[in-house]
Formats: sequence, C-alpha cells, structure tokens
Amino acid sequence: MTDDKSHLDMTNNKPKVEGRSDEAEGPDGGWGWVLVGALFVSTSLVFGLMRSLGVFFVEFVQYFEESAQAISWISSTGLAAQQFFSPLGAALCNAYDARVVVMTGGILAGLGLILASQATCLVHLYLTMGLISGLGWGLIFTPMVATVMANFTRRRTLVLGLAFSSIGLSSFAFNPLFQMLVEMYAWRGALLILGGLSLNIVPCGALILPQRHSKVPAKVDSESRSSRASLLNRISSYLELSLLLERPYITYTLAVTLLNVGYFVPYFHLVAHSRQAGFSEYQAAFVMSAAGATDILGRVVSGWFSDLRHFRLIHLLTMWTTLAGVFIMLLPVSSLSGSYIALIGTSLLYGFSSGALTSLVFAVVPMIVGVERMMGGLGLLQLIESGAGLLGTPMSGLLKDITGNYIASFMVAGSFVILGTLTMATLPHYFSCTDPMPPQRRLLDDKDGCLHSELKLLNSVSSDKNHKGVNDLTDEVTKYPRDCVG
Repeated sequence: MTDDKSHLDMTNNKPKVEGRSDEAEGPDGGWGWVLVGALFVSTSLVFGLMRSLGVFFVEFVQYFEESAQAISWISSTGLAAQQFFSPLGAALCNAYDARVVVMTGGILAGLGLILASQATCLVHLYLTMGLISGLGWGLIFTPMVATVMANFTRRRTLVLGLAFSSIGLSSFAFNPLFQMLVEMYAWRGALLILGGLSLNIVPCGALILPQRHSKVPAKVDSESRSSRASLLNRISSYLELSLLLERPYITYTLAVTLLNVGYFVPYFHLVAHSRQAGFSEYQAAFVMSAAGATDILGRVVSGWFSDLRHFRLIHLLTMWTTLAGVFIMLLPVSSLSGSYIALIGTSLLYGFSSGALTSLVFAVVPMIVGVERMMGGLGLLQLIESGAGLLGTPMSGLLKDITGNYIASFMVAGSFVILGTLTMATLPHYFSCTDPMPPQRRLLDDKDGCLHSELKLLNSVSSDKNHKGVNDLTDEVTKYPRDCVG
C-alpha cells in the first residue's frame, strides 16, 4: 500500500518537474487582447511620434535661428528622459497601480507638447518636449509592455511583435501628417494638435484592470518602519535593485547594451552613406523606407515563429542578432560596386532581422528574472542600455570624420551587435535544449518553510517510531520534501 501511494505521489509530481516553467498554466489572452490594442496605440504615440519629430527640425532652425546641433538636443533629451525614467515608472507600478501610472504618463506626454507650442526659446523646448514629455513617455512604455506580457504566455512574443509593428506603421503615417499640419497651422498649431493626440494614451491606460499586488516589500518592525534603512529597503524592492547582483540579469543586460551600440547606426547614417555612394536623394530615401517595411514584417513573423516553441527564445534572439550584425557590416560592402540592387537587398535583410529581434529582447526578460520581477527588470534594462544607444551614433560619426566614409562606422557597429550575441552565449544553461525554471521571488522563504515543516515531521514521526517499521519511517520523511522542492 505504501509503494502504491508513493508511486501515485511521484506520478502527480511528474508534470511539475518536467514542465517548462510556472508559466505553462498562465493566462493567454482574454482581456489581454484589448491591452495589445492599447499597447499598439500607445507605442505609436510614443516611439512613432518621436521618430517623426524631425519634421519640426527645419522649422525650429529657422524660427529660433540656432545651430542644428542645438536643435538636435530637443529629441535627444526626450529619448534620454524616456529611458532614464523607465525604472521610475516600474517602481511606481510596483508601489501603486499600473493603470494610474500609465494614465499619468499620458497626461504628461500631452502636456509637454501643449506647453511646447508656446515656447519662446530653446530652453523652453528642452524642458517641455524633452523633460516633461520624456517623463510621460517613461511612465508609459515599460508598464504597458509588462502588463501585456503578464496576460500572455504561449503567444507572448507574437503579441509583442504585433504591438511593436505600430512603430513602423506610425512612422510612415505620421511624417506626411505632421508635414501637412505644419503647413496648415504652423509649428505651434501642429504641436498643440499633437499634444491633444497624445492624450489618447490616457484611455489606453484606463483599459488596464486594477490588480492586487502580491508583491510586498520586506517585512520590518513597526518601530523601524520610518527608519532610513526601511525606506531604502522599500525603494530597492520597488526598483528591483537586487537584480543588479544576479549574474544572469547582468549578463543579459550587458549583451543588450552592446547590441544597442550598433543597432541604431543604420537609422541615422544609412541614407547619408547611400548619398555618398553616388545614389540620388530619392534612391537613398527609398533604401531606408525598404528597411522600415521589412522591419514591420520581421516583428510579426518573428513573433509568430517564436511562439511555435520549436526553439528556445534566447537561441532565436542570438540568431537574429547575429544576422543583424552581419547585414550591418555588409551594408557598405554591398554598395562598393555601385550596385543599387545589392544595397536594397542587403537593406531588406537588415530591416527584417533588426525587426525580428526587437520583441524577443523584451520577451526573454521574464524568463531570466521571473514574471513577478518583470516590471523592474524591464525598467532597469532600458536605463542601462540607454547610454549605449546614445553612444553608438556619435562614435560612428567620429569614425566617418576620421576615415572619410562610413565603411568603418558600419563595420564597428556590426561588430558590437555580434559581440552582444557572444555575450548572450555565456548565460547559464544557454546550451540547454529546454528553458530552465524561472527564478521565484519567494524561493528562499519557501525553502525555509519546507525545512521547518520537515523538522516538524521528523519530530512527530520520531515520537511513534516504535509503532512503525524503518522502511515506513523512511518513506514518510523522504516523500515530504519532494513536494516542497518540486
């Protein structure tokens, strides 16, 4: 009878041991599809809008009579603020509610653009379009992405690819729209309209259902609740600063940071390189448009293929990053012979691979840090990688000034992307064919509870060991912790 019972326990525990992760029985749709639509709209009103602000560049140069470098700091400040405040958005979501945080971000994003329409100097634009709108964008992106990923498991990469495709689609649509608004209402009226358009992020945030926080900061005595140590512990818990001490997260963050050094270089310099290679302005512009079109396709196809689960996500990510690095290095090589078809073909392949890796970068995060710490993990990742994204473009420009062409710029950029791929290969269990169990927030607490229960069982069974045989006693003691540790 004892053997049959033990066999039954082992049978019941088998799926838990062999399962891929705790996420196997997680949510996969429902209201999550509504949130995917909200992420689609909010992402287009953040990154699609940021990519299209170049329409105002010429207007600002003429009106304020400032240098191009001084005007460029407006968009750079907005991008830096968005990434810098991403951990703040994650911490506020952990402390309060993602719905309130995203809605607040939408108000700030619209308010910054509305105030910018009344600007009288560049400092005014730095503070409004750069700082205020950038703060709002930082409170929007990470909470929305984390909320969508928490509502999907098997289709997680696909829905991210679908949502992020809005960046490319809105970039195509916003450029002519913004140009038309500037011609009709001048730049002040256009910014006022864009501020009102950005307020549509508020109802997107309202679609997030209120959730009870299962995450509780470290317990402290009531007497020390107001102490400085307690406050620091609480802030550290909300920001998930403990991730900075974990090797898998540090390794992955370093890999993404290296990837970011070279990832954005073609966006800034591919058109200029095409012009230098002897192609017309129209041909050079079409090269970037072609890459943008396949970028959209790559996001969707990669998301669909990744969710088939034929391969691990980290392996697919390294494959796409490797291809992206190779195609970045081939961009200047393909134009050496003066063949426009070769340049277009390489651009198409680069756009597809660069788009394919985008959603995977975010989808891998919960597999490294766990779903409960995903919000803070995404925020810290964007903060750390932001410096690399801002470093890559000036470095490639410096190499162009030194060498006189963009060949070295693209070669170095592609090398950084491939270096990021090699860094990913040093992740623990990277060469395993199955995903390891994601870390659990309360793993140590659970172990302590199991140990305490095991000791209680030992004490209880030792009191009546005279009434049981040695084999029965061994079965009871060894069977219990099996359930605790999985």
